[in-house]
Amino acid sequence: MKEPLIPAESLRAAIPWSILPETTEIIQPAEGMIGQERADRAIRFGLEIRDYGYNIFVAGPAGTGKMSSVEAAVRKLAETLPTPCDFCYVYNFSKPDQPMVISMAPGLGHVFQNDMNRLTEELKIEIRRAFESKIYEEHKTNLIKEFQKEKEEIFTQVEESAKQAGFQIKQTPGGIVFLPLVEGQPLSEEDLEKLTDGARREIRSRQEAVYEVLAEALRRVREKEKLLREKLEKLDRETGQAVTSPRLSELRDKYKDYPEILKWLAAVEQDIVTNLEDFQEKKEPEVLPGLRFLGIKDDTLQKYRVNVFVDHSRTKGAPVIKEVNPTAYNLTGRIEYRPHLGAMFTDHTMIKPGALHLANGGFLILRIADVLHNYFAWDALKRALQNREVVPEDINEQFRLINTPTIKPEPIPLNIKVVLIGNLWWYYLLYHYDEDFRKLFKVRADFALFMERNNQEIMNYCAFVSKICREEKLAPFDREAIGEIIQFGSRLVEDQTKLTTRFSNVADLLREANYWARKDSSRIVRAVHVKKALEEKYYRSRMIEDILNQMIKEGTIMVDTTGMAVGQVNGLSVMALGDYTFGKPTRVTARIGIGRGHVINIEREVKLAGTIHNKGFLILTGYLREKYGVRYPLSFSASICFEQVYEEIEGDSASTAELYVLLSSLSGLPLKQSIAVTGSVNQHGQVQQVGGINENIEGFFLTCQVKGPLNGQGVIIPRANLKNLMLKEELVQAVKEG
Repeated sequence: MKEPLIPAESLRAAIPWSILPETTEIIQPAEGMIGQERADRAIRFGLEIRDYGYNIFVAGPAGTGKMSSVEAAVRKLAETLPTPCDFCYVYNFSKPDQPMVISMAPGLGHVFQNDMNRLTEELKIEIRRAFESKIYEEHKTNLIKEFQKEKEEIFTQVEESAKQAGFQIKQTPGGIVFLPLVEGQPLSEEDLEKLTDGARREIRSRQEAVYEVLAEALRRVREKEKLLREKLEKLDRETGQAVTSPRLSELRDKYKDYPEILKWLAAVEQDIVTNLEDFQEKKEPEVLPGLRFLGIKDDTLQKYRVNVFVDHSRTKGAPVIKEVNPTAYNLTGRIEYRPHLGAMFTDHTMIKPGALHLANGGFLILRIADVLHNYFAWDALKRALQNREVVPEDINEQFRLINTPTIKPEPIPLNIKVVLIGNLWWYYLLYHYDEDFRKLFKVRADFALFMERNNQEIMNYCAFVSKICREEKLAPFDREAIGEIIQFGSRLVEDQTKLTTRFSNVADLLREANYWARKDSSRIVRAVHVKKALEEKYYRSRMIEDILNQMIKEGTIMVDTTGMAVGQVNGLSVMALGDYTFGKPTRVTARIGIGRGHVINIEREVKLAGTIHNKGFLILTGYLREKYGVRYPLSFSASICFEQVYEEIEGDSASTAELYVLLSSLSGLPLKQSIAVTGSVNQHGQVQQVGGINENIEGFFLTCQVKGPLNGQGVIIPRANLKNLMLKEELVQAVKEG
């Protein structure tokens, strides 16, 4: 038998045993990114440059460790940066619906909050005590007695004036009236009617004069009352000031380095002195007899509370926030409400921070798909970055039919680095359709799918295995097991000179191999356990493949692996079912007849062919036209079909098979059915590289095993695919055996 053109040693990369360690226990765990130098440099540049718009978009396929690598790099840099200040929202006494923001040193927010809470509670006790003291009561009583004395003197003067004018004062529900006196006795209405007109006029004239005296007296009494109120208010202010001022002086000394706090404390003192009744003990009004309404506790004193909006008391370095549910509210914060008497109310203590507030002064990590899947989140994020400030908003306000009383907090200055993580498709979509995106995210970090398979990167791979083993408490891997992991890394990228950077797949294999080692009561994971993990993974996923092979064995799906046939060849295709990909041979046939050079692709005619497959077929017809139809017109018609295929066919990897069956039909030369074919053809007749080469070969190998004994079967592949061969050991052994 003729020797294969490709030696068995070339079907699979050799394991570099000489550089592999005995076990992963003696390897230092990996730090930072592995095999992603380009992305590492881009991320470091994006994190360190502090200019406007240099936020980062990390692009790459899933499973390459984007999130973990970025988070590790960000946290490492964040540890070296200063901790940002705390932010507190406080009541705005000049504009109550616009809470003020105050910044202070990290960790001081809660101290300030506790100081104000303690101040409020102490003032509630001390102010009540001051207004219940004997000194206050004496001052107040003296002022009232003085007023009463002056009032009595004024009314005494009125009585004297009335008596001299011949009138008696009488109190009625309608006020004070003056009754005329005759011989010391008041006249009744009947007596007045009996008087002459002149007498009545004379009495009314004297009565009007007395009323003028009374009006002047009442004016003087009102002035005295006003003066009394002013004196009582002054007494209250002085009493309240005497209690409040020493307490606030202590706070002023404590926060003397914060002008914003000093300004607010001055407003607090003025408001307390003005509203001392808020600190007095109050009884709840009765809604119904015996039923009192229990209002919100200390609602009137809420304005003296401090809302510690952003607290960095436990933050070391700059904050790093990874928001897994980036809704608009979770990004920019929210304003909460509480019900009261059938309505909804809010205040500055109910403003809650979002991820942008918590990450302010540091870094915010987001998945772009999560941001775009949440309504208003992308616009909210862009608005904050563009304005360099962020403020909690009530998004629902614009959709309400009836507005609810709300507040508009003062914006907080924003100094943040945002890192978006996603695939390239999202990047290109935003770059072309959102003009703000390119201004805000000027740094792109691309994660590669593979890394070079050299000694340095192989040792990095070993360090990654060591890292996972230590972090997840897995059993150590010995040299042979590490070798199998290296081979698995090359097989995933179908390249003998490369290793995959889909470390999530590698980590899954490590965990599964560790499981089988535990089942085997082995304290070390060996090569047999890695192979067992792969076999079990394939077995769990290959049900469809087994069904198809059973149908091939039974003859339901017709595939010949022996003999010769004209116009018939075994083409190779790859089927991807989730995380499992396998090769499947398909019979490709051609039939010719007299015609005008038309070659019909039956799949194309019935719309079962994809665009790439149609392109490959048209390239094939172009080659035939140039090869055989330059001097004479082609005088045949042909049809090509993929037998027993009822789903869409995509790709151009079967164009060589189509060419072979067409040439076989034209020439009448039979083709070996023991040889399967894969590869694409260009218009010059050159065979080009295809993907899924390992699955293609292994699929036909499995079919040959199912159909009968292995005897000279093989596969024709493009020469350019030689470096992509990472075949299973079983197939390599079969090649060695001929």
